[in-house]
Amino acid sequence: MRFLITGSNGFVGKPLCAELLRQGHAVRAAIRSSAQLPDGVEAVAVGDIDGDTDWADALQGVEVVIHLAARVHVMKDTATDPMAEFLKVNLHGTENLARQAARAGVKRLVYVSSIKVNGEETRGRHSYTEQQKPAPKDAYGISKWQAEQTLQRIAQETRLEVVIVRPPLVYGPGVKGNFISLLAAIDNGIPLPLAGAINERSLVYVGNLVSALIACATHPAAAGQTYLVRDGEDISTAQLVEKIAGVLGRKSRSFNFPPGLLRAAAIVLGRSAQVDRLFGSLRVSDAKLRSELGWVPPYTLEQGLRVTANWYLSRHLR
Repeated sequence: MRFLITGSNGFVGKPLCAELLRQGHAVRAAIRSSAQLPDGVEAVAVGDIDGDTDWADALQGVEVVIHLAARVHVMKDTATDPMAEFLKVNLHGTENLARQAARAGVKRLVYVSSIKVNGEETRGRHSYTEQQKPAPKDAYGISKWQAEQTLQRIAQETRLEVVIVRPPLVYGPGVKGNFISLLAAIDNGIPLPLAGAINERSLVYVGNLVSALIACATHPAAAGQTYLVRDGEDISTAQLVEKIAGVLGRKSRSFNFPPGLLRAAAIVLGRSAQVDRLFGSLRVSDAKLRSELGWVPPYTLEQGLRVTANWYLSRHLR
């Protein structure tokens, strides 16, 4: 089977390309201009992704597109009009790709959306599911939800099969953002006021996400469906700190600090969003993915964290 992967040089794209090659598929990567890709991947330059991108060469002979490329969520957006920038790439760029894919005879498009389409947090033992009404809160989540709706319309108008996947926080080798900051803080022995975090959060190791995306790309029952994905077990921030410390071979210096006081301090410092993620819950149900596609994550949370820690240590020699 011939695949076209957008975002092929990214955190998820690189291991996805490598796994598809390992399974014997032909892989073509849509790149902006140049990129370092696994041996065996065919690269096609498409430039920037927006409503005017020409996908003709990249789509030739392709059976399945896995669309990873996106303008991602950032903590401090410097764009004059962030919503317009998110829509330019995530909505208009996705719609343009899908319509050209349909005309080119592509069978299926797997769209990597975000759990932010469901919302920002869950309460109690509640978990997000595919059946719940979407409630995106920020420009990124809204742009992803609008893209999902547009893709569903295109699927109704054409023969293009669309599959939507909404992952929660993805971690693994190459991870950036808050996760790499947490790894560094624990490795450097920085005391963290997180022992009192009794929340529950779903995560997905990049290897598990890659496995799920390939299942969504190849399983007949996936056509027209939306799936949530996770590692298989939820974890509190306090437990995550302990597990990371263990795989790094460090002693955890996490201590208990009243969450209410920490939230109050975060408001003053303008860091409410970061504290909400550390102490809030975001649970995801992957029951539909497992039951309809027979998917089982190939890696446990413990295995994923260990691989991530080993990658981190290999680049930060003590």
